Amino acid sequence: MIRIDEGLTPSSLREPIRRMWELSAAKIAALDARRQPGDGAPVFTCEGRYTSRGWTEWTQGFCFGSMILQFDADGDAAMLELGRQRIRRHMAPHVTHMGVHDHGFNNISTYGALWRLMNEKRIKEEEYLRDFLEMALACSGAVQARRWTETRDVGGFIYSFNGPHSLFSDTIRSLRSLAVAHLLGHVLMEERDTPVSLLQRLADHAIATVKYNVYYGEGRDAYDVPGRVAHEGIFNVNDGSYRCPSTQQGYSPFTTWTRGLAWVLLGCAEQLEFLDTLPEEQFEALGALPPCPGAAQDAGARDTLAAWLERAALATAERVIRSSTADGVMPWDTGAPGLAQTPGWDQRDSDPTGACEPFDSSASAIAAQGLVRLGVRRTAQGHADGARFLAAGLTVTRTLLGPAYLSPKGHEGLLLHSVYHRPNGWDHIPEGRGIPCGESSMWGDYHLRELALLLQRMDRGEPYLTFFGPARPLGQ
Repeated sequence: MIRIDEGLTPSSLREPIRRMWELSAAKIAALDARRQPGDGAPVFTCEGRYTSRGWTEWTQGFCFGSMILQFDADGDAAMLELGRQRIRRHMAPHVTHMGVHDHGFNNISTYGALWRLMNEKRIKEEEYLRDFLEMALACSGAVQARRWTETRDVGGFIYSFNGPHSLFSDTIRSLRSLAVAHLLGHVLMEERDTPVSLLQRLADHAIATVKYNVYYGEGRDAYDVPGRVAHEGIFNVNDGSYRCPSTQQGYSPFTTWTRGLAWVLLGCAEQLEFLDTLPEEQFEALGALPPCPGAAQDAGARDTLAAWLERAALATAERVIRSSTADGVMPWDTGAPGLAQTPGWDQRDSDPTGACEPFDSSASAIAAQGLVRLGVRRTAQGHADGARFLAAGLTVTRTLLGPAYLSPKGHEGLLLHSVYHRPNGWDHIPEGRGIPCGESSMWGDYHLRELALLLQRMDRGEPYLTFFGPARPLGQ
């Protein structure tokens, strides 16, 4: 369980964040200089060098998006130009990619980041660039929403690359692509010119995820503990009924793969921030949403969706806190068998190279941002637990920015001790070690940068970092 340091503030981490950006800039430039487009998207390191893994190209946006985050953090105009060039030349296939659930990862991290900076007036207003970015974002949101399975009781969900039966927990963060496209006034057009609301699909997918893939200690099965997250929900596509939990990257459907846990926490926290900005009339056109347990049964669409998201965010935040080491790092899965051989592992600081099971720093980086965002929102609403969640996120961040996790010069990664796919054995195990350790992942590096940028802006009193930023309708 995280030993939360209640005295931490974003300013407490000012110097570690500065050191991270300094290290980050050199690593981004060196990786871009070494790798060629034909090498495929960098996914994770092996012996300190980035390699590719042919599953999908879901990390390409994190690679180029890191260039934009670097500019956002330190104002390096050369890094901004490099990111713009790489996005323009290489990201177009991701805008219309019909076969994946990762539009929010690839396209919001690239086109979305540039669009946000333009809205914030951090980069020059250029009509042709705005039109280019907004067309890409509008198309991406509609394409993602088209990948749809209808269900019996919650409308439906965006199905994963596994097929129409598969609801991944990861995809809740891809809802950002639907959110931005909706802000731009876009809809998905179906047969006979039937418009489909992207906000409706966002709401339906979010509720499906938090209803079926998140557990609340209600006895759904023998392993139902509050905040447990199944990586995948399986549905009968013939009648749309839910069948069972599953997993692709976790140890078991009945344990929690911690990166999936982190995706849900961060995804819910961000969508709550987004909902808070929308005018009430945008919810009036939505169809009826299933009522959230414990909330008002006659609530409107906004309050109903927010209740579902907040319920899941609170449950997963507590699970992150309870499933971490004292210094705030989670193992790759809460049910990984080696943990049973290490009594008290959750009461001590993490030992990423000597443990019986690998830790996943990338899961903790994603979760830390979720804790911070949830804490900020809860505090603004007057809830006493907000300060605790914020302090927990800062405690995790302090550890990840420390010498045990921030990589040295000469290693192409930024955040050490990330795990990709433990069941498939894809992660490098150094000679003389019994577990994967000492390697980085592109999503881990990116999310450490994104977390650092969020905290840096909070420390400096700059505009709060959101994926939607100051927005305006498409064409205005």
